[in-house]
Amino acid sequence: MFRRATTLLRRPLNAAASKRFSTDIPVESATDASFVEAWKKVSPNIDPPKTPLSYLKPRPSIPSSLPTKLTVNFVLPYSSQLSSKEVDMVIVPATTGQMGVLPGHVATIAELKPGVLSVHEGNDVTKYFVSSGFAFIHANSVADVIAVEAVSLDQIDANLVQKGLQDFTQKLNSATTDLEKAEAQIGVDVHSALNSALTG
Repeated sequence: MFRRATTLLRRPLNAAASKRFSTDIPVESATDASFVEAWKKVSPNIDPPKTPLSYLKPRPSIPSSLPTKLTVNFVLPYSSQLSSKEVDMVIVPATTGQMGVLPGHVATIAELKPGVLSVHEGNDVTKYFVSSGFAFIHANSVADVIAVEAVSLDQIDANLVQKGLQDFTQKLNSATTDLEKAEAQIGVDVHSALNSALTG
């Protein structure tokens, strides 16, 4: 029984190793030859429509050696904070915890929570407070950080943060409906994160 179980467990691994991943896009744009051939039989005078595969761009090539710098793009809905900036490291406030991104990082998508985004360039560290968003880390040492809202830490007034935290805590304690509780909780979470960013 045990031998049979290990054989069954081993089979999917071997099958998965031989399969290509759906994200492995060919370098050259591929067309479905059988589709094009069938289309030309039915409508010889009209070009066949493009399939989703024809819109996909090839994945950027992975460098053969580990790069020394990480290229960062940091954008907001209304502006670009960093564009193709080469840095040593970026630390993003992911929902799973603080995540450090160095050159050669594995391709990852991370959801951001309210917290501090740190951009390290030599001895200089620039810190931004981000409300939420996503970080897309590509295998070619490019990181795209898209935030809903962000502000440099040195532009935040600590007194207003304390006042906001008190106000939202009071609203949370006096909330009667689920909507009021949810709105107040979001305010408490953001102001707590702001307070931690300024004091820590």
